[in-house]
Amino acid sequence: MIPHESVLDLIGNTPMVDVSNLSPNPNVRLIAKLENQNPFGSVKDRIAKAMIEDAEKNGRLVPGQTIIEPSSGNTGIALAAIAQIKGYPIKILMPTSVSIERRQMLEIFGAEIILTPGEEGSNGAVARAIEMAKANPEWCFLYQYANDANPRAHYENTGPEILRDCPQITHFVAGLGTSGTLMGVGRFLKEQNQDIQVVAVEPPLGELVEGLRNLDEGYIPPVFDNWHGRELLDRKRVVRPRESIEWTRRLVRECGIFSGISAGAALAGAAKVASEIEEGTIVFIVCDGGWKYLSTGAYTDDLDEAEARAEKIIYF
Repeated sequence: MIPHESVLDLIGNTPMVDVSNLSPNPNVRLIAKLENQNPFGSVKDRIAKAMIEDAEKNGRLVPGQTIIEPSSGNTGIALAAIAQIKGYPIKILMPTSVSIERRQMLEIFGAEIILTPGEEGSNGAVARAIEMAKANPEWCFLYQYANDANPRAHYENTGPEILRDCPQITHFVAGLGTSGTLMGVGRFLKEQNQDIQVVAVEPPLGELVEGLRNLDEGYIPPVFDNWHGRELLDRKRVVRPRESIEWTRRLVRECGIFSGISAGAALAGAAKVASEIEEGTIVFIVCDGGWKYLSTGAYTDDLDEAEARAEKIIYF
């Protein structure tokens, strides 16, 4: 194998693995796309690279310029890693209610961390970042929630990879976060085959599920509206925190895939879809790995305790 010129060349082309042993319907296959295999550990590696390269190309980001971005974890980690490689100072705003591993990774990659109140969640970090970006126009505010490079990275790369490696796909399931993955992959798949169903997983109103948001909570990512999300989605499935943890544990116990909690939520949603259809092939996204959440006890503690803790900690 020829060596890559940079670790950035390792982003994308992630593997897929059959986890149909978890399917509640023997006529429905479940296929996991392992985005935790990206070099900085998550699906957000794709959009971090895309947003930085797009900003460089358009002249919005020049050598030495400071980057500012709100993130509860994965996007911030990927942006910090790439910014450090490229020599950009970076400020990441994040709620206090995140796992300690997230802060540690940001520190390792040289980011300045600006904490916002945990009770305000990710929406509070977004609002504060918008204020700071307006007050400091010399900074580069990438704003993943409204940046077209976010869904476009999935439209141009993730979607084609899925169809290439699993041409028999009938359903695509992913969580609603920034909505970039759903919008980009969903649009690509629909353009290739209108019969493919695109399914969003969201938490119940007022409850926290790692990596997900409910659109009725008061903030709809501009990416969702700009890419006509309501027309694109075929259905939504609600997944509660306890279900997310249970399916995350099954994924590691029965398949050997040590994932983050959002993968369990996506898998729980995929299982619900599998139980509703006669046959098919469902692809879902394993957004990141479980090592960033070890301190939460989500994998080993009593399930009731893990569920209660999940209500208070944001694991994006």
